[in-house]
Amino acid sequence: MNTSKGATLNRVFLARLAGTAVFDPNGDQLGKVRDAVATLRANNQPPRILGFIIEVPPRKRIFIPITRVTSIDNGHVIITGLLNMRRFEPRTNEITVLSEMLDRSVTLIETEEKVTVEDVAMELSKTGDWFIERVHVMKRGSGFRKRGASSTVAWSEISGIHIPETHQGVSNLLGTLANLRAADLAAVLHDLNIKRKVEIARALDDERLADVLEEMDETSRVELLAELEGERAADVLEEMDPDDAADLLREVGKEKAQALLALMEPEDAEGVQRLMDYEDYSAGGMMTTEPIVLTADATVAEALARIRLSEVAPGLAAQVFVCRQPLETPTGRLLGVVHIQRLLREPPATLLGGILDSDIAPLAPEATLSEVSSYLAIYNLLAVPIVDSNERLLGAVTVDDVLDHLLPENWRHVESLKRESESN
Repeated sequence: MNTSKGATLNRVFLARLAGTAVFDPNGDQLGKVRDAVATLRANNQPPRILGFIIEVPPRKRIFIPITRVTSIDNGHVIITGLLNMRRFEPRTNEITVLSEMLDRSVTLIETEEKVTVEDVAMELSKTGDWFIERVHVMKRGSGFRKRGASSTVAWSEISGIHIPETHQGVSNLLGTLANLRAADLAAVLHDLNIKRKVEIARALDDERLADVLEEMDETSRVELLAELEGERAADVLEEMDPDDAADLLREVGKEKAQALLALMEPEDAEGVQRLMDYEDYSAGGMMTTEPIVLTADATVAEALARIRLSEVAPGLAAQVFVCRQPLETPTGRLLGVVHIQRLLREPPATLLGGILDSDIAPLAPEATLSEVSSYLAIYNLLAVPIVDSNERLLGAVTVDDVLDHLLPENWRHVESLKRESESN
């Protein structure tokens, strides 16, 4: 999700944000902002904001990823998605901004003068990430003055907030790997020893680590997941696509899988458990339970807005499934599909019910890998709907899901070796 779409401020001073009420999209207050969490980066680069610590009744502090924040304005913060009610615990290379930075003595690089941090400002970058770009500092007073002059400087103009030496090696490596695609980062991790893999995994945020695990081969990701603390592993599984999380839990063994499912949020765990009940190479075992689903009275404009969301995978963005209520899988009866080409040709106010493709026959969850792949090839589709006996939409199988199952189990490792050979 691009946070900037809902945000009305592109620079936010975090000390002023403390105590701000946090609301859900319906306007119900969930809690209050108490702090922000950031990750320090090498070479004095501005820290990246990972999310907020909010206090919810009764005085419990939990973490909200910045990707869940849709609006930051004077007097309120609005978030979307389910709350993870596990108590916040800081991780490697993370700092709690207000509690660790405010009132801290730092040095102005140009004059070598000692100053005190009074506030820090996060700014929204062109990529949609938030970074601590500005620091409001106060100089030491002199004479009868109790307070010195204050000013706002760039993060690059101060020194004194360092990455702990024990984390320096990991941070330097992360700085080098920061811009890699998830598949390329997974290939790099494959060649590291397990100790360094775990260090890097613990330094990555949940969403990034989830993307990387989805690109790792079976042996490597099972090995890495086994080294993560139970609650951290559950957090990462919640960020994975449900079908990938189900595949991974099948691989770790029944006892471990049930323990991790118990630590996950009930709604996330229910969706993953439902997928685990199907055979791995069946349509039910391959499908994702989070396709784009709208009602017949939704408009083309609404459909395109959903497709534009950055977290929607390309295979799922190619079509909208139109169903009766409820819209969470398993939905009401599937009415049809609207393809993105049709959406782009119609006026924004057009209702989806009037442009349905109802000729696409959905498949049952018991359909085999061969049946699904043949279906996609015959009808030139990127995704196929999967329904139960009552024609309720259970999910969708995309082309990339099918390819993952058609290719040899070690194909990721083979491709990694091939790229390494070509680069040498």
